[in-house]
Amino acid sequence: MKTVILNIEASTEICSVALSQDGFVFFERVNREERSHAQVLAPFVEEALSEADRAGEKINAVALSCGPGSYTSLRIASSTAKGVCYGRDIPLIAIPTTAIMCVPVLFRDDIPDDALLCPMIDARRNEVYATIYNRALEVVKETHAEVVTEESYRELLDKQPIFFFGNGAGKCSDIISHPNAHFLNEHQHPLAKNMMPLAERSWFNEKFEDIAYFEPFYLKNFIATKPKNLL
Repeated sequence: MKTVILNIEASTEICSVALSQDGFVFFERVNREERSHAQVLAPFVEEALSEADRAGEKINAVALSCGPGSYTSLRIASSTAKGVCYGRDIPLIAIPTTAIMCVPVLFRDDIPDDALLCPMIDARRNEVYATIYNRALEVVKETHAEVVTEESYRELLDKQPIFFFGNGAGKCSDIISHPNAHFLNEHQHPLAKNMMPLAERSWFNEKFEDIAYFEPFYLKNFIATKPKNLL
């Protein structure tokens, strides 16, 4: 049986929608203009639904990038995703934004097997929101807000290499100088097309959200861990 998933990613400044089927993406729309999610997301989703209907494909689930991310953008995306789920009586899948950012990095051939991955989302000022994963995308350190200092992540860096990336990593490259700290030049923005393997895994594991009570992980929900000398 075919598995078709509508993927929605609108947690940061880029808004994207993709349709995936059994390991392949057959529809994608991306908008890179900031603060335009309210204008472009609904038309993108409508176009995706029309494409699936035209091809005679039944959408089995909606996958949503659930944050951390912009409060307004996540509210828009969440409402849209829930509307499709209610309207078509299909389940909702939630994928952490930081996990989506890791997907293209996993396909690089210059990342050691023992490396950790640390996607970072810029939270303005000196803060970032980050998660640390291993190569199996198992969480090593839960998503947290942090004012980065030269001591950040040192305990892990003393043991193994960590690759930092995302739009929050750039401002940390001059602060974290450990030899095991590696910063990828490209930002690795979260995109709907990269949700495909994670969404399909959740589908096959029947890991669904309660649509009535689901809420995304807004950036404002996190409290930064400030170093003692800044308290």
